Amino acid sequence: MGNLKYILVLVTGLGLFSSAAFKAPEKKTYKCLIQLKNYTGEGAYIILSIIDKENNYLSTVKVLGDDEEWYPDLKEWYNYYQKDNQKIDGITGATISGGERAIFGFELEQKYFTAENKLRFETAVEDQKYTLNDLEIPIDSIDVSGNYDGSEYIRYVKIISL
Repeated sequence: MGNLKYILVLVTGLGLFSSAAFKAPEKKTYKCLIQLKNYTGEGAYIILSIIDKENNYLSTVKVLGDDEEWYPDLKEWYNYYQKDNQKIDGITGATISGGERAIFGFELEQKYFTAENKLRFETAVEDQKYTLNDLEIPIDSIDVSGNYDGSEYIRYVKIISL
């Protein structure tokens, strides 16, 4: 009887260990390459956000453009940013100009991986067009083997999982 008790404790302990060891990660890490189209003018401010099915902002993943004077040009995101003194979740980086590219890393929390949520790339260039949906990608179907084409300033985006 003593050995049976020992075996049950051992099996239970292994079960707890294996479920903890194989638990899904809380965050997924990615690298993103943004290639802009050739255009003349100032560098593009680019916001990478997570939005839900009603286009409500859930989180700011990345901001490319560090001069807050121009944030109001990104109209929809700026309204979210101002609510309740929102802090930028993503790390701010430099703008990129026409024909240039930028590479950066980002993390997505597991809670955002649903069929309803999307990554939104919002763009604005000083004295030029503001584009709310330069590119949107459903989060639950990020294909790390392909490119995603933008509609205005973004030529394409490539995302790889780390």
